[in-house]
Amino acid sequence: MIIRKKQIGNRNYYYLEHSLREKRKVKKKEVYLGKEIPKNIEEIKKKFVFGIYKEKWFEIFENIKKNYIKEEKATPKSAKEKEKESFMIKFTYNTQKIEGSKLSLKDTANLLEKGISPKDKPLRDIKEAENHKKVFYEMLGYQKDLNMQIVLYWHKNLFSETKEDIAGKIRNHHVMISRSKFIPPTPAELDFLLKEFFDWYKKNRSRINPVELAALVHLKFVSIHPFSDGNGRISRLIMNFVLNKSKMPLIDIDYINRNSYYNALERAQVKKNELIFLQWFFRRYFKSNKKFLDK
Repeated sequence: MIIRKKQIGNRNYYYLEHSLREKRKVKKKEVYLGKEIPKNIEEIKKKFVFGIYKEKWFEIFENIKKNYIKEEKATPKSAKEKEKESFMIKFTYNTQKIEGSKLSLKDTANLLEKGISPKDKPLRDIKEAENHKKVFYEMLGYQKDLNMQIVLYWHKNLFSETKEDIAGKIRNHHVMISRSKFIPPTPAELDFLLKEFFDWYKKNRSRINPVELAALVHLKFVSIHPFSDGNGRISRLIMNFVLNKSKMPLIDIDYINRNSYYNALERAQVKKNELIFLQWFFRRYFKSNKKFLDK
């Protein structure tokens, strides 16, 4: 990337120029900076490069969506239900495991598929896995758009049998995130931040690419951290709500990849730079759904 100066008459005009290779051809993209180089040139560079980055990914995501819809239409109903159940089990296992659940994938599968409760495992983990299954299917079947009432309802259903005192309730106390430098907002800030979040969502739900929207919904909501517990699980549920509503394949964030996930979230939160998490999320979404590009 270079800053190029163009002189017309006695005046100088500055452009930011970036060259990239596409299919053995070199293409140049540029953005006008002005008659002087802006003081925030480094920030402009980041956004310029990420804009190019998004163009590349959005074309890929559109192809994933097209082939996903095509496959959905061709798949028998019973097979689709089985695939949905398989995803639900893995998603429940991973999202619970990230939050400290002691259930293995086999435990989770036996519990949710066959109703067999694992021995010598915490009752809380068992109940929350069962409730997560219910909330997951409720999320997939919800016809209206995302709103505060449904999020509170899902949170209540997730914790009603294990943490009744916090289920479906906005926290009124300070919280800390273990192993993170990010400090969540104070209780006094939550009402404003939640209103701001849902106003932002309503304004941008039709403007932003669905994969970007899903990533930002997750990042923004988990950063507000409105609940005493379950913020990650609810954020990952509403992330998939956005994808499902847009007829995009869902994403399961693997427990085994939790460190890169935590790092991307924390860096984006501490640096107040959403692009950090978006870059991570785009790559993860592609890796999870690249099978739809092979059709």
